[in-house]
Amino acid sequence: MAVAALVSGGLALTSIGTSAADDGELLRESQSEECANADAIAGAGDNFEENCLTESEVAEIEESVGAASILPAGETAGTSNLSLVSNLPKTGPFATTSALNSDLAFQGKYAFAGNYNGFTVYDIRNPRSPQAVTQVLCPGSQNDITVYGDLLFLSTDSPRTDNSCQSSGGSVANPAHWEGMKIFDISDVRNPRYISAVRTDCGSHTHTLVPGEDSVYIYVSSYGPNAAAAYCKPPHDKISIIDVPLDAPEDAAIVATPVLFPDAGNQGGNTAGCHDITAYPHLGLAAGACMGDGVVIDISDPVDPVVLDQVRDPNFAFWHSATFNNDGTSIIFTDELGGGSGPTCNPTVGPVRGANAIYTWDGDSLEFASYYKIPREQANTENCVAHNGSLIPVPGKDIFVQAWYQGGISVFDFTDPYNPTEFAWFDRGTFDATGTIAGAWSTYYYNGYIYSNEIQRGFDVFNLRDPRVAPAKGVRYDELNTQTQPEF
Repeated sequence: MAVAALVSGGLALTSIGTSAADDGELLRESQSEECANADAIAGAGDNFEENCLTESEVAEIEESVGAASILPAGETAGTSNLSLVSNLPKTGPFATTSALNSDLAFQGKYAFAGNYNGFTVYDIRNPRSPQAVTQVLCPGSQNDITVYGDLLFLSTDSPRTDNSCQSSGGSVANPAHWEGMKIFDISDVRNPRYISAVRTDCGSHTHTLVPGEDSVYIYVSSYGPNAAAAYCKPPHDKISIIDVPLDAPEDAAIVATPVLFPDAGNQGGNTAGCHDITAYPHLGLAAGACMGDGVVIDISDPVDPVVLDQVRDPNFAFWHSATFNNDGTSIIFTDELGGGSGPTCNPTVGPVRGANAIYTWDGDSLEFASYYKIPREQANTENCVAHNGSLIPVPGKDIFVQAWYQGGISVFDFTDPYNPTEFAWFDRGTFDATGTIAGAWSTYYYNGYIYSNEIQRGFDVFNLRDPRVAPAKGVRYDELNTQTQPEF
């Protein structure tokens, strides 16, 4: 296994200030009480720290969830049509609990898996026996990952002393600090070469590729403005757009910073950016999960996106991500209530918070259709909430596979957006008794199999055998970045 870069210092992560709608009943910033799982989530990152649970809140959840309904540690459960066919544990500098596995991208016979310490390339030619071929050590929290031709893009969302893979943790108040987008050459996939970097305000939490004629544009989503920060001062109601010339990626630069919320969105006069944007180039549209708002955006001119409609949901605390159905008439928005650290899959939180909200889109406006949340109760040591997923390419059907952190993975049909129905799932028992952040971060369908990046347990491959998805087995992509949604 090749290691492309080494660092002497450990991974240093900083808290990201939340700007999500306040959810004072259950998940809120610790005020008068100590965070019950502070040690387990310290420095953990996708907005984990700022919405931890207090001791009294954990006790309330524990009282409401019967032990008999909880899957014990070390055990697995699921439907017979969904089977785990392979697992590759984390290795080397990625094996620690602080090195969280994150997002996934695909190209040809390779899967590219982000980790807070860098990324791993897997050969998935035989999905039942994947092989790790390259591990690149390049710390900088999140490491949201995409690929495009010979290029790989990596988001850094924590202040670093510089833009190298040998950097250490920095301070947002220091004008010399760096965070943003890193670009690698993967023409030799076994030996990725770091070629350039672009600083972006508030770093890069996630990013989205929008193909152009001679360039690929990167929509950088970032948030968490801080008056003391050198490059992330409020108001922060914009995205950064990077132009990467395909024949000279080393010249990548920011070409626009459009303000999506001139009226300050849903933040009481101080927006904080977007968490995630999914582009659907076939329709010239994008859907954004922008803190307190869900939006549909016209991206027919990639450097001049225009918000077409904007919705708010009283049950949503933290708009996290969005996915169109194939014909662009429905959109799944996810609510990452608690930032991914909380045990929100229980009767106390209920079925409509920390869930998906499905909206219909008629070309002019968004209309609420329904909520979907996994029905299985999880232990109070299991962080569980709606997270990253993708369509399964079944023509004429809308079927979604999704990660739910320690809630496992779920497959549901939302062809009728008013009546989403689950028909496959897989779950593991709690990772440990201390509330360590774990579970499926990203779970995507690619060329016949489901791939999942499990935060602590490693790289999972699942086989879904069900007549409802049989047509998807014949759909093949040369490349897949789920936030650049393909038509099938």
